[in-house]
Amino acid sequence: MQLNFRSLGYLSCLTLACVSLSPASAERPEARPELVKLAKHDTSRTLREMGPIPLIFNKFTEIPNPPRPRKVIKKEDLRATQVPDSVVQNAPGEPLDLPLTASFDGVNSVNFVLPPDPTGEVGPNHYFQWVNLSFAIYNKTGTLLYGPASGNTLWNGFGGPCQSTNSGDPIVMYDHLADRWVVTQFGIPNFSGGPYYQCIAVSTGADPTGSYHRYAFVASNNNLNDYPKLGVWPDGYYMTVNQFLNGFSFAGAGVFAFEREKMLLGQAAKLVYVNLQPINPNFGGMLPSDLDGPVPAAGTPAYFMEADDSNFGFPTDQIALWEFKVNWNNIALSTFGLSGQPNQLFKPPALAPFDMNLCPGTRNCIPQLGTTCKIDTIGDRLMYRLQYRNMGTHQVMVANHSVDVNGRDLAGIRWYEFRKTTGDWSIYQQGTYSPTTTLNRWMASIAMDGAGNIGMGYSTSSADTYPSIYATGRLATDPLGTMRLEQLLFAGRGSQTSSSSRWGDYSHLSIDPVDNCTFWHTSEYYSSTSSANWRTRISAVKIPGCVVNTPVPATP
Repeated sequence: MQLNFRSLGYLSCLTLACVSLSPASAERPEARPELVKLAKHDTSRTLREMGPIPLIFNKFTEIPNPPRPRKVIKKEDLRATQVPDSVVQNAPGEPLDLPLTASFDGVNSVNFVLPPDPTGEVGPNHYFQWVNLSFAIYNKTGTLLYGPASGNTLWNGFGGPCQSTNSGDPIVMYDHLADRWVVTQFGIPNFSGGPYYQCIAVSTGADPTGSYHRYAFVASNNNLNDYPKLGVWPDGYYMTVNQFLNGFSFAGAGVFAFEREKMLLGQAAKLVYVNLQPINPNFGGMLPSDLDGPVPAAGTPAYFMEADDSNFGFPTDQIALWEFKVNWNNIALSTFGLSGQPNQLFKPPALAPFDMNLCPGTRNCIPQLGTTCKIDTIGDRLMYRLQYRNMGTHQVMVANHSVDVNGRDLAGIRWYEFRKTTGDWSIYQQGTYSPTTTLNRWMASIAMDGAGNIGMGYSTSSADTYPSIYATGRLATDPLGTMRLEQLLFAGRGSQTSSSSRWGDYSHLSIDPVDNCTFWHTSEYYSSTSSANWRTRISAVKIPGCVVNTPVPATP
């Protein structure tokens, strides 16, 4: 969720400054980790005992959603200098059988808000899904066990803004190392004046309908902690936000680290914050690494990554990578990047140039069947998640973002596999998935299974088709930079006619911890053409032949 930043007219007056990658000096500000105030914590009764807070049936409301600042350049002007995408896959690829092992509807538009922000994770026995502004818990065959319930139900009896507000921007995570559920949304009692809260809860056990250790942190007194994205790491729960001063003016990127060890025990926990605005006010759209599978080597830092188009105030297209090293015993010894600058930058020629500037200056971008209304791409950032795996012989991260494939606002999916054996990270492979010339593909989520195969779920739409949900994938042995023939997960039967153009904001692909092979995906669709009566679908697929013999170790 974010603010409709372009419509507020701030874009033209923003200064797109850029700070080069270089060591800190006396004249250059440093990123200083600081402690954030813990407002309150407790341990709840079980969700079963509390019961859901009643749903809020508002008239249609648009959830705020500000994009990153960027230059508004006409496409005809951009085409004169734009370097063509050299890694476009414009052929369908070989077939890949992706049998659906589960497919059922999730929470639908029960609160009448846009967009849905669908997020969900799978555990050994449950699927936990959350949308704006409600959540539900299912077993793995789709039987509803709890909900839909208002998001602030998790803080029922807690008091303060986490209970009294239901602001949205949810994220659901399953911490497979501890067999716990981690859920968060922000709390905004006063949108234009702060303080701005982050509400986060960790289950006390494996049952997501049980009790939770609950926390409220004052993320900032001045900066809206917009678009929070969470990652699980052995020494912490890491989070990124896009900051907006008093809810409106872009204020750069913020990164956070929650003290996982204390939160698993329900004890008073620290929250460490780094403000990157003084380092480079153009940083934003960042993601934290999110662990699947075996733990990394002891002392491995949490990683953070963002994609930057040259139209965002940077000298060239780039992927930036940071390392966050938190010293929980002495916060002053914690470091983020090189005094806030990235530890690594991936630039051309190793990085294939891209155009993230889809439909510059407007959200009215992706066409749909039967309406002149178009929908947004969120093309200015990496899409959730930045998945990390320790494959034994090497470390892997996979990521994706939307790009303009042809210079005429045809959306495709740029995806990456980064690898590290010794020394620095490198781009092992990259591709732009756009196997047809008329269908838009965007709002993707990508992950790697335990055998090294990659899966990706995403939305599709065109002037001749309704928005639908598709998936593709690749075997670890396939030619680099290629995906297989895409497969329909669920066909939309309608289009969105809201003039706000808001769609998704994110989708979520997670890996089943039982077999370390099955991909679970959630995203949105419409069953009939309407303004805001969206629905969500939860689908599970497995790439044939995936067998992971090494069990994932659990730690306290």
